[in-house]
Amino acid sequence: MASRLLVPLALAIGTAVFYPGDAARAAEPVALKVITPKAHFGFNLGDDYCLANYEQYTAYLAKLAKESDRIKVVDIGRTEERRPQLMAVVTSPANHKLLSRYQTIARNLANADGITSETAKKLAAEGKAVVWIDGGLHASEVLCAQALAETVYQMVSGTDPETLRVLDDVIILFVHANPDGHDLMADWYMRDKDPKKRSLGGLPRLYQKYIGHDNNRDFYANTQAETRNMNRVMYREWLPQIVYNHHQTGPPGTVLFCPPFRDPFNYNFDPLVVSGIDAVGAAMMQRFLAEDKPGATTRSGARYSTWFNGGLRTTAYFHNMIGLLTETIGSPTPMRVPFNPALQLPKADLLSPVAPQEWHFRRSIEYSVTANKAVFDYASRHREQLLYNIWLMGKNATERGNRDSWTVTPKMVAAAKGARGADAFQKFFRDPTKRDARGYVVPADQPDFLTATKFVNALIGTGVRVHRATSAFEVSGKKYPAGSYVVKSAQAVRAHVLDMFEPQDHPDDFAYPGAPPTPPYDAAGYTLAFQMGVQFDRVLEGFTGPFEELKDEVPPPPAKVLDANGAVGFFLRAQANDGFRAVNQLLAAGEEVRRLKEPCTVDGVKHPAGMFFIVKKDGTQTRLEKIAQNLGTRFVGSKEAPEKEAVALKPVRIALVDRYGGAMPSGWTRWLFEQFEFSFTVVYPPDLDRGGLRDKFDVIVVVDGLGGGRGGGGGGGGGDQPPEPNAVDELALPAEFRGRRGSITATKTVPELKKFVTAGGTLLTIGSSTSLANQLGLKIESHLVETGTDGKEKPLGRDKFYVPPSVLRAKVDPTHSLAWGMSDEVDVMFANSPTFRFPTGAAASGLTRVSWFAGKAPLRSGWAFGQEHLDGGTAVIDATVGKGKVVLYGPQVLYRAQPHATFKLVFNAIVRAGQNE
Repeated sequence: MASRLLVPLALAIGTAVFYPGDAARAAEPVALKVITPKAHFGFNLGDDYCLANYEQYTAYLAKLAKESDRIKVVDIGRTEERRPQLMAVVTSPANHKLLSRYQTIARNLANADGITSETAKKLAAEGKAVVWIDGGLHASEVLCAQALAETVYQMVSGTDPETLRVLDDVIILFVHANPDGHDLMADWYMRDKDPKKRSLGGLPRLYQKYIGHDNNRDFYANTQAETRNMNRVMYREWLPQIVYNHHQTGPPGTVLFCPPFRDPFNYNFDPLVVSGIDAVGAAMMQRFLAEDKPGATTRSGARYSTWFNGGLRTTAYFHNMIGLLTETIGSPTPMRVPFNPALQLPKADLLSPVAPQEWHFRRSIEYSVTANKAVFDYASRHREQLLYNIWLMGKNATERGNRDSWTVTPKMVAAAKGARGADAFQKFFRDPTKRDARGYVVPADQPDFLTATKFVNALIGTGVRVHRATSAFEVSGKKYPAGSYVVKSAQAVRAHVLDMFEPQDHPDDFAYPGAPPTPPYDAAGYTLAFQMGVQFDRVLEGFTGPFEELKDEVPPPPAKVLDANGAVGFFLRAQANDGFRAVNQLLAAGEEVRRLKEPCTVDGVKHPAGMFFIVKKDGTQTRLEKIAQNLGTRFVGSKEAPEKEAVALKPVRIALVDRYGGAMPSGWTRWLFEQFEFSFTVVYPPDLDRGGLRDKFDVIVVVDGLGGGRGGGGGGGGGDQPPEPNAVDELALPAEFRGRRGSITATKTVPELKKFVTAGGTLLTIGSSTSLANQLGLKIESHLVETGTDGKEKPLGRDKFYVPPSVLRAKVDPTHSLAWGMSDEVDVMFANSPTFRFPTGAAASGLTRVSWFAGKAPLRSGWAFGQEHLDGGTAVIDATVGKGKVVLYGPQVLYRAQPHATFKLVFNAIVRAGQNE
């Protein structure tokens, strides 16, 4: 049978697309008639003022599965709210009978292990292209889940030749990305019986239990239930060649954005990924044009690039997959395409402008289905090529990991600027010391190996092959203990390995010389190993050892209770973040826990400040043994107890501030507190305004974006948030959401916060919320200023200083109580964050500098234009106000629950508030 790669061009017939062989399929048996969306939902998908919810969608899939042998419905796991997350596998009945075989082919080709080119070609000829189509990730983008259901129906019911061909050649994974949000959003819109009064605005909480819009920023960290479900399917079970992630809304004045994307693309992944994106994007555009669907824009039409790793479609790039994104307009409430004269002239990135007009939801559904079918058609035509290319990329990655290789970065190019001569290339681009790593060793004897294990599990959860040493070994003259982790570069997903261990070097991005920086799509730097504070060694030579492959994520290495005989109590180190979880469990169980407030020698052993001491009572040792086994925290017995050096702890009453509609930084913090078992209460500005806070709480946490203002030098992004409802809507809200509206104000809230602090409470402020410090009378000034021509200071403009989310290195005072358990340097997430001027005589004013920037180049990973301005700036301040404390965290110390390296700065502050002194 001739390869379909030999057919260069489609033959356009009407609005359908055919190629030779389709005509014969017209006579093939067709599927039985299945229930239509209207018959099931009571309306056509896309009808004005109508939205189907997830419960209705799951029932529809169940009916289709009973009526058709083209579809199999798979429960891929529970969501955060315990709904089943469903995937519909759609292909021909014949393919379903061999589904396991085709899945194995796709997986083996993607992993590329021991497969020769000849074998790869045979498997590609036998296999079926695998395409991932998702919907509903951002539940407020309601089009996507509705279009998902419509496309499933059309592919299950269609009898045209193209559909039959696609079903023969392609296995489609239709994945619902956010069931919880779908039910919440659809039910919210449909709650009013009068269709004309229905609105998507004013959703009372985040549409993913914890992180809302940031559920599309979690795919390398792999923290949320839905993310973990999808990552398992994508990177460990099916490994599709194409991943298509649907979004809203299109750039104003157009209908949608579709690939290709603008530069920069990440230099770690294979260029075949980029060319594949461009090719599929061209196929989508051609189909829009052939079907007279104008208004599709590409590249410069929107800000989307392929640099960031962490989104649903972007993590795919680092796994040799073609990741697609569209952003399409549409609302169940009719809308208009606005008039923008600049978008009426055709150009390369907008081939067919759309006229301003009234727009109905059904048209957006049709555009989405067209885009999906363009992808299916491309996958059908290029089935063998897609399967072979994912093997080829995996093979190339593995080979690069097995030999000396170099990754050219912007810094290398800048260093070579102007270089000439025969040896210039070798000097700047083949420096032996700048070779890519053959692998990475994560030693088992590092201070927080439990966090290192979490990092390794994030790698495993995203399809990275990880090994563990079964005994001690030596590499490049350095000895490592048994239990150390080894991650070799010689694997198909080498790009992802490098991106998680190595710094990102984001290129300078300016529209023209002298222009302000062009903001990246998302984070410019995010190296997960840096954020998590993982200690590792880069190995530049090939190496072997007593290594076993980890087949799945691993539990924390169990620890023991040592020296228990005759012990009056047990010490617990503060270096491991999970030590705080252990302490929280012990306090909740009524155990007596103390903490060293200064170094001391007990029973002949020197202990640093910050160590925990658990007094032995009946049942204490048994409880510690259980915790040591489950959490991996080691306890060491002592025959003597510390005296005045130790202070008793009590459970801390935490108030975590949120707002109506939900703030993502607050949601991330909520998830994080639950993971480490901190007991907390979510409060809203009206709760703060009522006062009496010190009687209720010991700690109040105000995350980025909730304190008002821009702090000491600019806030880190809080992300998109749904608007609040009008005041008249308050009584129409469900009872559980009433009383949440409002914001922190200088007139009502700040006076109550000041009463709370002066009475002994602890106020923790992060990012832009550090602006509360000045409102509380601390007079904290920004470090990021310049003197204007009028002699007055003004904030640095973006033409002189700009740091999108990136990893910077900061100094730390490890003797300070907020930094106990830390070293003297730490990597911090910085997002145009406040940076403070530490005033002369600050100590007399009750201010202490905990962390600061030293040097002209603190950038570790990402992009920091004008970074020299940070030199000497203060990152974290601990302030005494009355009997209490105010802590100012300029950087994003809890950023998306990823920077484990800076968690202790917050955990220590919370525990300190529970000291009985």
